[in-house]
Amino acid sequence: MSAAVYVISTVTGYVLTSAFLLKYPSLLHRRKKEAFRSRHISHRGGAGENLENTMAAFRHAVQLGTDMLELDCHLTKDEQVVVLHDSNLKRSTGINAYISDVAYADLPPYLCKLGVTFKRECYCEGGDDKRIPLLRDVFESFPNTPVNIDIKVNNDILIKKVSELVVQYNREHLTVWGNSSNKIIKKCYKENPQIPVFFSLHRVLLLLGLFYTGLLPFVPLKEQFLEIPMPSIISKLKDPEHQKRSQRFIRWLADTLLMRKALFDHLTSRGIQVSTPNEI
Repeated sequence: MSAAVYVISTVTGYVLTSAFLLKYPSLLHRRKKEAFRSRHISHRGGAGENLENTMAAFRHAVQLGTDMLELDCHLTKDEQVVVLHDSNLKRSTGINAYISDVAYADLPPYLCKLGVTFKRECYCEGGDDKRIPLLRDVFESFPNTPVNIDIKVNNDILIKKVSELVVQYNREHLTVWGNSSNKIIKKCYKENPQIPVFFSLHRVLLLLGLFYTGLLPFVPLKEQFLEIPMPSIISKLKDPEHQKRSQRFIRWLADTLLMRKALFDHLTSRGIQVSTPNEI
């Protein structure tokens, strides 16, 4: 057999095997258990309808029947786990201070009117609830609602305390956590591997590399959730009229590479939930 024939037969066999296992991943991987399904995720509790990350926002989302609350966590000076997106309080409260430098009892309330960061020229006005809540408040108020926790800073104490709260309220099966940073994801998984994690940005890029090289069906994955914001939707929410041709090309390329039904079907078959939010 000539070298060319050998190479062609080997590559053909690899491609066919990869394609077959991509469609039938259960032949190699045990399907991950799904404690819940999340088709509707309320980002920051529904930031476009209520003041983000407030109990009022979470209550409204649950009343509407959301499948999952998404929220962000920081640590105060006295090591209380609070639900807040920014590390600095300026945008949300008007006070230029880092939340890590302020004790929980001294935290200022939210502003009456808050800009929605993921949508241009959009503001949300709040009602009476302008308090920055504790994570335990959310767990106590919604014991049966799945929660997606974004660990906003690389802080070992924060990660440990969030894990302790999840265990305390018996929510390991109702919680997913992580960050776009792979370092934080690794720490979360090491701290408590029983709490599902989502893909970091680094792991998303690796996932795409594995998919397009045909290696994905052969590689085990620890993550249980994939969140991919669709670039074309994000650009529409920003300012599409002022985008350069190169930016539009990159958006098209990103959409083409990311939004692959074969990839999503494969992950779903492995018990990995996929969502394509239009908020970031």
